[in-house]
Amino acid sequence: MKKILASLITLIAMLLIGCNDQKKSADLTKKQIIKPIVISTWNHGLAANDEAWKILVKGGDALDAVEQGVRTAEANPDVQTVGLGGFPDREGHVTLDACIMDHYNNCGSVAFLQHIKHPISVARKVMEETPHVMLVGEGALKFALTQGFQKENLLTEKSKQAYESWLEKSDYKPVINIENHDTISMLALDEEGNLSGACTTSGASWKMHGRVGDSPIIGAGLFLDNEVGAAAATGMGEAMMKTAGSAMVVELMRHGKSPYEACKEVVERIYKIYKGDPDLEWLQVGFIALNKQGEYGSYCLRPGFNYAVQTNTVKNKLINADFKIQ
Repeated sequence: MKKILASLITLIAMLLIGCNDQKKSADLTKKQIIKPIVISTWNHGLAANDEAWKILVKGGDALDAVEQGVRTAEANPDVQTVGLGGFPDREGHVTLDACIMDHYNNCGSVAFLQHIKHPISVARKVMEETPHVMLVGEGALKFALTQGFQKENLLTEKSKQAYESWLEKSDYKPVINIENHDTISMLALDEEGNLSGACTTSGASWKMHGRVGDSPIIGAGLFLDNEVGAAAATGMGEAMMKTAGSAMVVELMRHGKSPYEACKEVVERIYKIYKGDPDLEWLQVGFIALNKQGEYGSYCLRPGFNYAVQTNTVKNKLINADFKIQ
């Protein structure tokens, strides 16, 4: 009887220890989740993060944070291919693309939108006020006007002068890392543990009239799954569309890759596609990614791409992404 009692006591003790260990493990995992957090592309991501952080630090929604964050670049005429002051296409028209996505997988997008300074906010209206995901061109403009947005001239004198200089040769060849005053992509994880993302741009400078890149394309320029993580892209949009780049980054995270590893693998895929192609000479692509634990990462094809990070412990700093081609 004593032996049986001793065995029972030992078993109970082991179970209690196991429960405590599981609790400690759960508590540790909980402590390791970094939230809120916001990350965004390029130098102008710093100002965007500042604006988004005002919402996140008060327990606000990630969707509101990413919308308000990227609006800073759209409204800044010195950021010359996002919103106001964006470089025009080869016919002299400023055309804008944007998309936004929330943690329910709702999304909205506009493409080839003219005369509206904040395409990201129009994209959100498409998501919330229509049964559609994407509106383009005249239809997108008409919708924006019905929603109270004001029509205005987005071609600033500075961008007009740049366009006139380009017209002297009319040579269309993308410049590596021109995105440092271009596309802004932003991902955020809020206090509730929910993800949202936004992407906005006026696209490739001097593009053909009507060209649309990856920025408004869900799965290419931006994608998220609230059970896994989020990813966004910058660089030459055609490469992201050929690979469904952002969706692939999220899917790799679903299968256990870290944000950094997932970004790197998709960049490697793009490199293989373009290896031996003359376009590789000027090609640049980069991804940012954020998972549900608040872990983040980035990778790009060539040096020069950077991104901004803001958390409770990381006070909005720029990080240079690792790269494939030396």
